[in-house]
Amino acid sequence: MNDPDFYIQKYQLKPHLEGGYYSEVYRSEQTVNSQTAKANRNTVTHIYFLLKKGQFSRFHRVLHDEIWNFYEGDPLKIIEFDGAVLEEKIIGKENDSYFSVVLGGIFQAAESIGEFSFVGCSVAPGFDFKDFSFLDDETELINKIKKEFTNYHYLI
Repeated sequence: MNDPDFYIQKYQLKPHLEGGYYSEVYRSEQTVNSQTAKANRNTVTHIYFLLKKGQFSRFHRVLHDEIWNFYEGDPLKIIEFDGAVLEEKIIGKENDSYFSVVLGGIFQAAESIGEFSFVGCSVAPGFDFKDFSFLDDETELINKIKKEFTNYHYLI
C-alpha cells in the first residue's frame, strides 16, 4: 500500500507528541533493573511509527538504546546529535538498509524522504516516558544547532 492512512487505520495509530503517529504493539511483562534509570523497566517495548511527508519527529532522547526498523513506504532519515556532532542515517529499500540503532542518551530526530515512512522502534530496557526528554529542555544545545546546523531548525 502506498497510502499512509491505510497504516494509520489498520494499526490504529494515534498522534505522537514528538510528531507523526504511533501505536505501542509490545511491552514485555518481564522487568529488569535499569542502572541508567535507577528503576525497574519492562525488558523491551516496541511501537509502530509513521511519518507523513512534511512531518518530523522532533529532537528527543531516551535513556536506553532504540532500534529503528524500516517496514514500508519511502526511506526514513534519522538524525542523531550527541551535543557536538550531527549525523544522518537513512533506512529503507532504496539503500538496502533496514535498521539503525540510536544509543541511549543521544538526541534523535527523523523525517520521511518521500510521501511517508512506516517503521518500528524497539527500546531495551523498555520505553518509559520518565526516560524521555525533548531537546527544547536543553537551551544551550538548541542554540548550537540553530547556529551551526541551520537546516535543522525545523526539527526543534
